[in-house]
Amino acid sequence: MVWDRQTKMEYEWKPDEQGLQQILQLLKESQSPDTTIQRTVQQKLEQLNQYPDFNNYLIFVLTKLKSEDEPTRSLSGLILKNNVKAHFQNFPNGVTDFIKSECLNNIGDASPLIRATVGILITTIASKGELQNWPDLLPKLCSLLDSEDYNTCEGAFGALQKICEDSAEILDSDVLDRPLNIMIPKFLQFFKHNSPKIRSHAVACVNQFIISRTQALMMHIDSFIENLFALAGDEEPEVRKNVCRALVMLLEVRMDRLLPHMHNIVEYMLQRTQDQDENVALEACEFWLTLAEQPICKDVLVRHLPKLIPVLVNGMKYSDIDIILLKGDVEEDETIPDSEQDIRPRFHRSRTVAQQHDEDGIEEEDEDDDEIDDDDTISDWNLRKCSAAALDVLANVYRDELLPHILPLLKELLFHHEWVVKESGILVLGAIAEGCMQGMIPYLPELIPHLIQCLSDKKALVRSITCWTLSRYAHWVVSQPPDTYLKPLMTELLKRILDSNKRVQEAACSAFATLEEEACTELVPYLAYILDTLVFAFSKYQHKNLLILYDAIGTLADSVGHHLNKPEYIQMLMPPLIQKWNMLKDEDKDLFPLLECLSSVATALQSGFLPYCEPVYQRCVNLVQKTLAQAMLNNAQPDQYEAPDKDFMIVALDLLSGLAEGLGGNIEQLVARSNILTLMYQCMQDKMPEVRQSSFALLGDLTKACFQHVKPFIADFMPILGTNLNPEFISVCNNATWAIGEISIQMGIEMQPYIPMVLHQLVEIINRPNAPKTLLENTAITIGRLGYVCPQEVAPMLQQFIRPWCTSLRNIRDNEEKDSAFRGICTMISVNPSGVIQDFIFFCDAVASWINPKDDLRDMFCKILHGFKNQVGDENWRRFSDQFPLPLKERLAAFYGV
Repeated sequence: MVWDRQTKMEYEWKPDEQGLQQILQLLKESQSPDTTIQRTVQQKLEQLNQYPDFNNYLIFVLTKLKSEDEPTRSLSGLILKNNVKAHFQNFPNGVTDFIKSECLNNIGDASPLIRATVGILITTIASKGELQNWPDLLPKLCSLLDSEDYNTCEGAFGALQKICEDSAEILDSDVLDRPLNIMIPKFLQFFKHNSPKIRSHAVACVNQFIISRTQALMMHIDSFIENLFALAGDEEPEVRKNVCRALVMLLEVRMDRLLPHMHNIVEYMLQRTQDQDENVALEACEFWLTLAEQPICKDVLVRHLPKLIPVLVNGMKYSDIDIILLKGDVEEDETIPDSEQDIRPRFHRSRTVAQQHDEDGIEEEDEDDDEIDDDDTISDWNLRKCSAAALDVLANVYRDELLPHILPLLKELLFHHEWVVKESGILVLGAIAEGCMQGMIPYLPELIPHLIQCLSDKKALVRSITCWTLSRYAHWVVSQPPDTYLKPLMTELLKRILDSNKRVQEAACSAFATLEEEACTELVPYLAYILDTLVFAFSKYQHKNLLILYDAIGTLADSVGHHLNKPEYIQMLMPPLIQKWNMLKDEDKDLFPLLECLSSVATALQSGFLPYCEPVYQRCVNLVQKTLAQAMLNNAQPDQYEAPDKDFMIVALDLLSGLAEGLGGNIEQLVARSNILTLMYQCMQDKMPEVRQSSFALLGDLTKACFQHVKPFIADFMPILGTNLNPEFISVCNNATWAIGEISIQMGIEMQPYIPMVLHQLVEIINRPNAPKTLLENTAITIGRLGYVCPQEVAPMLQQFIRPWCTSLRNIRDNEEKDSAFRGICTMISVNPSGVIQDFIFFCDAVASWINPKDDLRDMFCKILHGFKNQVGDENWRRFSDQFPLPLKERLAAFYGV
């Protein structure tokens, strides 16, 4: 058909009866459960898209064909919506105009389903950049709000709410001449409408503009808040939910306006957190989480704690629905295979090289494993989790001041005869562990044995939460004499690893991994017993828990290190791991956790891994090669070849690092017989930062293990390392920095030509105000090492980095890397003594951080300290050293006689 532009679409277009029947037939078929029929329907729909007026038929069925049933009409609209998404720019003008006018004429259809479908269609057209090209849309919808007809008003509001959700940014910009100045006051009028559905739409529309602090809303902020308060007792749950949501967002954005009413708001939110409707209660519970992050939380909430804490604790009980969904009555399910959708995608964390610190608790905590994650199969976020998270955050705000409100409740809960109540008490105890640890210590000698007993409770859900809570107190358990709590806890946890319930197995495995991290070498006496259990679990576990078991084994290897390298342990552990390794195909994502696990095991076993290393090494190189080849094909012909999953390559590179670190010089033969360095040259230039990050870690490890094979490539590698010293990608930058340092130690004076490629960037990084600690430490070590091998090239810049250099390295442990870096700084000071004069006190402090330097390094320190003292004279030195803190003064006097 050829459209004639002059004709007025809405009057002229009439469907052809035969065409209409054909489309109705298709719509009917597409509702069939049979997948083959659905596929044919998809193909036919694609073909029909060739006809310009196909979309007219679709809108006609949606808006005009009242004789059809609603699901069919709605489906027609949804297919049209997908066409709009995919091909809107190709619609002829006439078709576009016809669709737009039909939408506006039918937004008040008597059927809620059809109204909602028209609304979705309108917002989809609007978000295709059509808000600019459809100038009468917003004014028309706003005027329809005043219609006497409920359907029209509700339909228009539904459409507006969707537009506000999808196009909030453009509505608040000059592009459209700021329609919100009219819309927001208009919405506020409807807060008092007599229909609950309309009130709910009105609040939801305004809520879209809180977080972005939209000017038009900020002008009416007081009337908005006043109107919200008027809706506080609304009988419609959806309205109450939107009111709670608004107040939670206003906390973040306009605390100043809420403060005068804070007492009443807190009282209100206390009621709503106990709302009969769980969606309202959950929305209200978010309020405590958000408030806890505000500086004023402590003062505002303190008088409400006696009421709030019991409400949160009460919310932490499983609801009846939860228990059904969690199959809480199924105690034994270990023989039932997992359904594949239960298994969450795992993300591999690429290797990052970090320094060891002195044990004074300045290590930043790993935050990733501690989430309150006890029931991951329920819809992920629910009232129980939100209440537990809020209690956790509040415990961190009030610390031990929270305990008077919690302890009386805990006494009641933890020994309760109903399992659901007891279970919630154990969750409470775990939630406050981080914030209230100090205050809980006096009670732990009584509580920990009670919890260890709960590990054999007859309810699986009690056993599983107990695993989690005990892991939150692992740090304290490990600080006590091992026989008191560690041994009984470990014994019981190992039994739970072999529980007959899958959820308990999972919780126990995760808890055991946390215990391993805390206990480290304390576990060495029990290794045989631990390995016995973990290896037995291999034969017992279904798919999902196997993946967690790999993690527990890897963490064990990280924790006990070379103590694992005993023939009898290797004999137990390696056969089942290698058996799994041989079973898995190269495309299987289960390789990720297994490769990570093997990487830790190889590093721990060192030479003990030699009998297994060749096939493992070979496969890793193949995985890298395969992935690179697939990526090249995909780059050349994206429509023919799909992009590879680069995680395979990243995990393989990391395992190769583990092998290089564990086997050291023994890896030399394997490297000699493979093309790994050529492959690394490609990986270092990959678009994906994680690939580069892992390849630089491997470069550093191979440099340490067998530099003779790396050296021929240095001229190619160094410029790439230089361009990756970009702190935007922290981990890439960190690993590149570390690798440069390792290379310089091997290259010695031959490093000279490469210094200009890297020195400038390194000095810039070490002077960055908020650079992460690990990056600063590695940068300082590498600058020191470059100065050690090429002092003439680096020393002239001494003054630009000496101060941050000294502060970065004062907290790391004495080790080889620190040793070479300090030798470098001493050598540079002897070349350019004036570079250190202004910051000499920082140098003194850094020298004092050494516990026992090697004798010749100590002599270097002595020489510099005495040289400085002699140069300035006794009187000036005394004035200078009087600024030192006392411990520094005493240390320098004792160790270096100054």
